Amino acid sequence: MKSTFDIHAEITNRIIAAIERGAGDFIMPWHRAPSAKRPINATTQKAYRGVNILSLWITGQAVGYRSNEWATFKQWKDRGAFVRKGEKGTPIVFYKQLAITIPDGVAKIGGLQGAEEENAKTIPFARASWVFNAEQVEGYLPEGDELPERPLFERIANVDAVIAATKAVIEYGGTRACYNRVTDQISIPDECAFIGTPTSTAQEAFYSTVLHEVSHWAGAEHRLNREKGKRFADRAYAFEELIAELSAAFLCCELSITNEPRPDHAQYIAHYLEMLQNDKRALFQAATAASAAVDYILAFSRPQQKEEAA
Repeated sequence: MKSTFDIHAEITNRIIAAIERGAGDFIMPWHRAPSAKRPINATTQKAYRGVNILSLWITGQAVGYRSNEWATFKQWKDRGAFVRKGEKGTPIVFYKQLAITIPDGVAKIGGLQGAEEENAKTIPFARASWVFNAEQVEGYLPEGDELPERPLFERIANVDAVIAATKAVIEYGGTRACYNRVTDQISIPDECAFIGTPTSTAQEAFYSTVLHEVSHWAGAEHRLNREKGKRFADRAYAFEELIAELSAAFLCCELSITNEPRPDHAQYIAHYLEMLQNDKRALFQAATAASAAVDYILAFSRPQQKEEAA
């Protein structure tokens, strides 16, 4: 009988082979609104202007937001949605007209003497505000972006039991899959949102996504205490993504969600491997950490196996 290490090593080697053949581009496996070229306010539907366009584009591209809708904390609240705890806003600048009164002496110097109203003047006054993308909130679905009434797949009881046994807090809804280290909670799009990809069924995509985020959850400081990146796309962040996706690949095979590692795993991993300058050693190191995460996750639902005597 093969050891767990051998199984994981075989999956890792197959993923590497797929990357070397050309994995292709990763496709998001759930239903999301197509991104528009210009960011707009979710409440007023007006397009942002000037430097605000650049600010929102930079954040959107860095984090990977597909939605082009943004709004302030209050605007989202007024719409019946709420910003997830721990989410960071993106700064924008807006101008208000500030009325000022110019003293007589200054008015005369400026050639404004005469009628009393000429001593009054309005000037543009810049103020900063922070807005949040639609993918940072819960309870909001863009108009015309309704989900199917029923999921496109059946749930797998034994896999659901493994996930539930961890007691990880998972909230379903929204358009983003993530683990929030501040709240120690996982966010997953509603199961009806999963449509799969050309190389993955909706069922495979759903469970792989959940298990990916559960691996992040397992790496928390008070669990496996894995180092996480301090900012998006730094080396530690990329390495953590390798671990989580390899964990998902291992678990999908071990729990019989798939018989073979999906091309989607290779596509996702290839993106982050580029950030590590195609360092294969990093992939093997991540595989070791992923194996530890798999053992940790499965231990909640499976009795410890006694080692066979030599």
